[in-house]
Amino acid sequence: MTIRVVVADDQELVRSGFAMILDAQPDIEVVAEAGDGAAAVDAVRRLAPEVALLDVRMPGTDGIEACRAITAGTACRTVMLTTFDADEYVYEALHAGASGFLLKDVRRDDLVHAVRVVAAGDSLLAPSVARRLVERYTAGGAARPDPRLDALTARERETLLLLARGLSNAEIAAELVVSEHTVKTHVGHVLAKLGLRDRIQAVICAYETGLVTPGAPPVGRGGPGAGSPA
Repeated sequence: MTIRVVVADDQELVRSGFAMILDAQPDIEVVAEAGDGAAAVDAVRRLAPEVALLDVRMPGTDGIEACRAITAGTACRTVMLTTFDADEYVYEALHAGASGFLLKDVRRDDLVHAVRVVAAGDSLLAPSVARRLVERYTAGGAARPDPRLDALTARERETLLLLARGLSNAEIAAELVVSEHTVKTHVGHVLAKLGLRDRIQAVICAYETGLVTPGAPPVGRGGPGAGSPA
């Protein structure tokens, strides 16, 4: 299946560069380019692509607003691109519904990989963004356990904890000594019970609710790595 993509950035050379990289892939087609958020939203609504790459800072309707509109009104998934890795952009984008967040100095192969990962229904964070996410929710001591976690079974809490530590489904299966199919079921229950959209929101929730605490020992590989689904 060809992954159809809309690329939005107010800088024409940057926008064209990303489009050329993606269009060169046999399984990816850039169906539209946009110079601002409003044009990006319009293109997504007209063309129904699988993925939209959105620059955070654009004139008029910025990338965050465009992400929010696209996520709320279409099935398209979004990846945010920016030269800035300041905290506020990360959290605004993730809470707006973004499925990925990359810096513009991303390597060619990592950009292509991110589009494929997000199109497949997974989520992805640049390594520096993942570190900031963890630092924000581990700063200042552990949070008081949140009552939202009461909806989860003990095994579902374990699954959420391992998700927050960056483990893949295969690694969670090995840790819990169950099948990958069982892990997928647990992940689905966690997302449904907590009203979460994807694994990125699950990671945020684990830190917000205090399930993951500062100084907790790493499990498996540790946090999300470069080019790895979060």
